[in-house]
Order: sequence, then structure tokens, then C-alpha cells
Amino acid sequence: MTMMTPSPLEQQEDEEMLVPHQELSTADAAQPMEVVAQTEPTNTAESQAPEDPQTSRFTWTIENFTRVSGKKHYSDVFVVGGFKWRVLIFPKGNNVDHLSMYLDVADSGNLPYGWSRYAQFSLAIVNQIHQKYTARKDTQHQFNARESDWGFTSFMPLSELYDPSRGYLVNDTVVVEAEVAVRKMIDYWTYDSKKETGYVGLKNQGATCYMNSLLQTLYHIPYFRKAVYHMPTTENDMPSGSIPLALQSLFYKLQYSDNSVATKELTKSFGWDTYDSFMQHDVQELNRVLCEKLEDKMKGTVVEGTIEQLFEGHHINYIECINVDYKSNRKESFYDLQLDVKGCRDVYASFDKYVEVERLEGDNKYQAEQHGLQDARKGVLFLDFPPVLQLQLKRFEYDYMRDTMVKINDRYEFPLQLDLDKDDGKYLTPDADRSIRNLYTLHSVLVHSGGVHGGHYYAFIRPTLSDQWYKFDDERVTKEDTKKALEEQYGGEEELPQVNPGFNNTPFKFTKYSNAYMLVYIRESDKEKIMCNVDEKDIAEHLRIRLKKEQEEKEHKKKEKAEAHLYTIIKVARDEDLKEQIGKNIYFDLVDHEKVRNFRIQKQLPFNSFKEEVAKEYGIPVQSQRFWLWAKRQNHTYRPNRPLAPHEEAQSVGQLREVSNKAHNAELKLFLEVELGLDLRPIRPPEKSKEDILLFFKLYNPEKEELRFVGRLFVKALGKPSDILTKLNEMAGFSPNEEIELYEEIKFEPNVMCEHIDKKLSFRSSQLEDGDIISFQKPSIPGGDTQVRYKDVPSFLEYVHNRQVVHFRCLEKPKEEEFCLELSKLHTYDDVVERVARQLGLDDPSKVRLTSHNCYSQQPKPQPIRYRGVEHLLDMLVHYNQTSDILYYEVLDIPLPELQCLKTLKVAFHHATKDEHQAFEE
Repeated sequence: MTMMTPSPLEQQEDEEMLVPHQELSTADAAQPMEVVAQTEPTNTAESQAPEDPQTSRFTWTIENFTRVSGKKHYSDVFVVGGFKWRVLIFPKGNNVDHLSMYLDVADSGNLPYGWSRYAQFSLAIVNQIHQKYTARKDTQHQFNARESDWGFTSFMPLSELYDPSRGYLVNDTVVVEAEVAVRKMIDYWTYDSKKETGYVGLKNQGATCYMNSLLQTLYHIPYFRKAVYHMPTTENDMPSGSIPLALQSLFYKLQYSDNSVATKELTKSFGWDTYDSFMQHDVQELNRVLCEKLEDKMKGTVVEGTIEQLFEGHHINYIECINVDYKSNRKESFYDLQLDVKGCRDVYASFDKYVEVERLEGDNKYQAEQHGLQDARKGVLFLDFPPVLQLQLKRFEYDYMRDTMVKINDRYEFPLQLDLDKDDGKYLTPDADRSIRNLYTLHSVLVHSGGVHGGHYYAFIRPTLSDQWYKFDDERVTKEDTKKALEEQYGGEEELPQVNPGFNNTPFKFTKYSNAYMLVYIRESDKEKIMCNVDEKDIAEHLRIRLKKEQEEKEHKKKEKAEAHLYTIIKVARDEDLKEQIGKNIYFDLVDHEKVRNFRIQKQLPFNSFKEEVAKEYGIPVQSQRFWLWAKRQNHTYRPNRPLAPHEEAQSVGQLREVSNKAHNAELKLFLEVELGLDLRPIRPPEKSKEDILLFFKLYNPEKEELRFVGRLFVKALGKPSDILTKLNEMAGFSPNEEIELYEEIKFEPNVMCEHIDKKLSFRSSQLEDGDIISFQKPSIPGGDTQVRYKDVPSFLEYVHNRQVVHFRCLEKPKEEEFCLELSKLHTYDDVVERVARQLGLDDPSKVRLTSHNCYSQQPKPQPIRYRGVEHLLDMLVHYNQTSDILYYEVLDIPLPELQCLKTLKVAFHHATKDEHQAFEE
């Protein structure tokens, strides 16, 4: 599996999440247990590639299954590798509508502190009617006190399990199988792939192990890597927008980095978003698309034709009449070959089947030009094979009876040396060039472990074609032997001793779900050319400079992280920040601290030394600086609370940080108060008494719908707003006697609270204090000449609070934005579709159907919004705890209410003689 996270949440259906069993009821949740550490050595390459594991199978027959009481049910204890295990099931599901099944350490509660054990295992529900339809899933896990069980919360749908016709529940009996292989414990945390093997791995983005195995295979074809390095790119290119540069960067890091390499830049260059990285794609398709894109980018360059030279072969499709002299030939090229696995013993048997002659006779005669219907022979022969031969093994096929894809786990052998000239070149056309010896040596084996709905991918590669194999498994690279790379990847069945007491001990077989699905061979005669030397002189200078700079930045960040405990971040907000942000980026509160100047200061530095740095940065003398601490109030607003006292400024930055934390600030955030003299130069701030209150002022213009910061003032607590009206008019640019209305901005979450201020009451009576915000405006004139939408500050802030710009996309083109509409979160369903219809020029809004956006997958939700199925726009945009600003629309042929009354009928048929299968919906 490509994702193994200890979480009870379900994953996408086609990628099962592996989880330790966690019930939603905390009363039954697993408690911490004391456990013991393993004594085996761990920090070596040998421990990564351990000897053959101790493996056994356990069969658990559960009679009277439907009568099992209790939420969970344990099997008897069985022993594998000297450890006690048991199977845990939830017959009715662990808070899901699937059977939940886990492997559990039976004696975890009695083990001493620090215990740990590593196991590869599979769990299965046996199909008692058709063995081949047995439901099986496999994984691996390092068991410990926190995760003493591991498995599948959604193993199989309960509807399938409890359906007697499916074969899983027969005579009220269910048969569970557990295959467990206990391996030597691996210390993943301290293992160093580069040190142990000389190679590094690729990081998994979520479900990109299939891509990682392919990229490692291509990287270890040196001629291909050299060609990628020689593709023209420039220093102005961005890796995320250029596949050649992204691949060059990736290959360079694989060659010279000491740690595993990320693939995000490459997947971004593919045009993938985060969701695509969590979906398993088809490896063959990815290989073809990647090669096609590179082939196109190589045109007109020094490496033009490299892809064809390496991977392109040709075969001839022929039809030859038996009774008349007529033959039809068609030459086709290929970059890889798909070989049948089912019914074939090995690669040679697949090639025999590939070139097998088909007789066209009876009702299936061939229509030959000028000869009418004729008996004929139809087949394929190869004109030439490429230097690098890629063989895709058809491990997956469609099962018509079950109407689903199934995996073929049959044994399928492949040789270390592949001779395609055998039997006098029976795979070749008569006119093929026989001077080229088609003898190949195996370069890499790509493996899939799991079932049709998900699994894990990794690769065994011989980077130098020596006897030493390496396993490239995402971030980890380990040394392996030939048996591991070849024989153990054939698939098929393996014999294991029975574990259950009371049964006979004769060996029995079980299916191996890890097997090869792609093989890469290199022609012996081209080996020297393909396995060439690649060094720094093959890499463009701008790429070396770019990547060296990236490495330096990475080291710098690493150093900063290591020294982070010695420093603190001080965020300084000034009047200029308030003027810049209010009315543009923000409307409520005073400033966004993420957009103000940050100072990284040593904690031991005296605060006065920090003030000197501020003086250098802003040109403000130290004696003219006064700093205020910000405080988060109970109503979730954030305001300057009080100025720093002289004794606080005498402390170190670290000591002041502790004071800040006591004030419930997550970081040391400061407001820099600077007072200006008549000559507009900074002066020493006047002493602040207890009667002085620092207020901040915003001006609202109803006609322009504009709110902006105009300044701050100190007022006396017993003074009245009427005392400062002249000053406020001056700040606003009004005439001195202009009548103005004042409002206090109190809070904005979850609702806006903005109250009118009585100008005749004192500031203290109005409960105003340091850091409060007053917004003022000219009074609105009822029935005036100018019509305004929001006549006063409260109504404008209410509008801003609920304002939502929604980006609409056509459902058929979910990646492309078509238009934006400014709406209110309080708009009803009818309001929204009416606005969309107006934008699209539709007369009937009921023909508009909307679909919400999934914030996690960055895709439309699978089900559209039903007609009047939600009350407000906000309901359409909320996805769990996130709010989106994207909606998808469709224009229907009939009104949505009418469409919802219709039923969908799926029709499928199978043509027995033509072996065709089709399905359609009405």
C-alpha cells in the first residue's frame, strides 16, 4: 500500500487506507501498554534485507457468524516467529458499512516497555464457492505499544459479505485466513540508503510509488539520463512548468544528493494537482506519455531521436491467404510490448502466443481485394527489437462474469538472459536483419504488491548490470540478491506449514500477491553504449548553479531550524502597515501580522539592541520609539494592549517573549508608535498616563464603499467624542464643522458587532480603552440625490463580512475558471442560480444545476446539489471544516426539478461469439 497512516478515516475506494483499529468510542479505545524492545541489531544494510522470514498461515472458521454478539470478535491465538498473534474483526463494521479486520498482537498488554515487531501479512475472507474470488488484502507494519493492531477498517462491503450468493457466508459460516511473515526488525529512522548502497530513493507524495519505480528505472538507464541532461533548458525556466527541467533537476539530485528526493516539481510539471498525487495512475500510460512529451521536447535539439533509438521497435501485422496469392502487411512501431500472463508459463510462452497464427475461416473469412472471402492466416512477426526492451505483463484483466477488473497472480517466469533469436528466429520476419543478435540481459523488475483496487509498487534494478541487485522502495534503497529480484517475483503459489493445532501438518499452498508487472531488458550488443558514464560535464552549467543554490538554501534552512531555539521572531506593525492594509487586504481589526516586517533576533540579545536594529531599518531614533504589546481579546479581536514599561525594555528579547506569552500572544508581536513634530520628524513620545487612551480611527465613504485608516489619537478617559470632532474632520479632510457619526468596531466573528457612539458621553462611559477602533462618516441623508447601497458603517461591515466572490467553472471543464460573481453568503439557493442564469443569458434559472467543490481532492463532488437542497450560498461552499470559493455549473435540457423525478436505467449485454461487452445508461 502506498498510504499507511494511523487514522480511523476512510480513504478513496480504490486506495484502501491501512489503519490501526480505532473505535470512535473513547471508552473502548486501546490504552497505552508496557512493552519490550527487540534485541536484534537494526542499523545495517543487512537488517534492511533480512534472511527469509518465518511465515505461517492461520485459518479461522467462524460458525453461526450472524449470531456473533458484541461489536468486535477475536480469533484464537496463534504463534508465528515466536510471537503471539490473533485476528480481530468487527462483524458489523468499525463505525463503517464495511467489515473491519486487523492483525493484533495478542499479548501486547503483558509485554515490557519498548517492544516492537515487524511483520508482512495478508488478511482474507475465503470465497467458499469460488476460491479465486477470495477477498484478500496485504500490507506490512511495525507493531508497537501505540499500534498493537493494524489492518483494514473498510475490508469489504457488508452487503457483499452477508449476501449468501456471493460465497463468503455459507451455512452461516465465514472462513478467515491470515498469512503472517515475521521479519527481522528494521530501523527505518537510522537507515542511510546512500551510505549502505550508494543510491537514494524518491519520496512518496501519497500514492506515487508506481511513478517512483518507473523514474528509478529510467534514471538507471545512463544513456537516457545523459539525453535528459542535454535537453536545452534555460535559467529562466521553472521546474514546475517544464518537464525537461524538472526531470533534469530530479536526476541531478538522485545522482548527487545524500537524501531521498522529492518529486513534487515533476508532478506539477505534468499538470497534476495534489489530488492527482493521491491517485494511482496506470504505469504504462505514464511511461508512454512521459516518453512522448520528452520526444516532442527533444525535436530540433542535439538529442532528437533518443527515445526512438532506445525504446522503439517494429513489428509486421500480416494476413496471408491460403488458397490465392494475396498477402497484406502493415508495419507498426512500439515502445513497449504487452505480454499475456494468463495461460503462459514464462516470457517465451508469451512471445509464442504473441506471434501465434490465427486461422480466418468459416464465418470469419478474410475479405481479400479482388478475391472475395478467403481462408487466411493472420499474425504478427517482429521486424526489429529495440536496444531497451520494455515488457508490460498483463497482470490485470476484465472479468465479464463479475463485471470488474481482477488481478492475475499466476506464476510467470522471466529469465536473466532473454534470447529472442531462439529457434532460428521464429519471432522475426524473414526479411529482418539477422546480423543483429537479439540477446538481452535483465535490467529491472517492477513489482506490484496487492490487489486490483490498490497496492504498493517498487523496483529491483541492476544499475551496472552486475550480479548485485538493489530494491528501490520509495525513500529506501536496499541491497538484494538475484533470487529476491527474480524467483520471488514470479508470483503463483507458495507452500507454507499449517499452524492450527489439531490439523494435519502437511504443507499447503497460498497465493503470492507480490509479483512482477513490468520488465526492462537491455540488448547485450548495445550494453556498452547504453550503460555509459554520466558525470557533471553532461549537466548544463545553469542547472548546476541553480541546484547548488537550492542546496545552499536547504542547508541554510536546516541550520535555521537547528538554531531556532536560540532565536525568536518579532513582528513589528507600524502606522504605514495599517494604511496599506485597511480597506485593501483587511476591513476588520487593524493589521495582518503575516504581512508586516519580521525580525529574527537572538533571545539573549537585550531589547535595547533590537531597538537599534529598528533604528537602522526605519531611520527612527531609538529615543523616538515606543513599542506596544498586542493582545488577543475574549471576542477574538487583536489590538494593541499596552506600551512596554522601561524595566521590560531593559530585559532580553527572550525574557520579553515570556511576558508576551503570558499575555496569550503566540508570537512576540509589537506595534511601533512614532510621534512626529511640527517638522514631521520623529520626536520622543510623550508620557502616557492612566487617563490617556490610544484610539485608532477609520473613515467610511458610503458613496465609494470605501473604508480606510486615517490615524490614531490619544484621548482623555473623561473626555468626550465631541472634543475631538474638529481633529477627526481634519484627519478626514472635511471642513472643521462637518457633522460626523461615530461607531465602535467591537467584533466580527461569528457575527459583526458595530455600535453607534454617543458623542455626549465620555470615552470611559462608552467603555472605550487602549486599542479600540472608531469608524466615522458623514451622516447619511434620507432621500438624498445619491443612492448608496450601504448607508452606514455597520451595514457596510455586515456586507463585507458576508461578501463572497465565487469562481464558477463548467462541470465539463473542471480545471478552467469561466467567470466570477460577487455574492453574499446569505444568498438563497434561488438567488444564486438566478445570478448564474443571468450571467449565462438563460431565461430559466431552474435549468442551472450546481455542484460543490471538494477542498481536499480539488475536484467537483460526485453528487450535484439538489434543487433547493441547501438554504444559503455558504452551505454550498462549506466542505467539512473548510470553505471553498469554487462552484461548478451545468446547463440542463430540462428543468432540474423535472430531471430529479426521472430514474436512471443501466443496460449491459455480452456478445458470446464475438467476446464483446458493452454497457450504456438511459
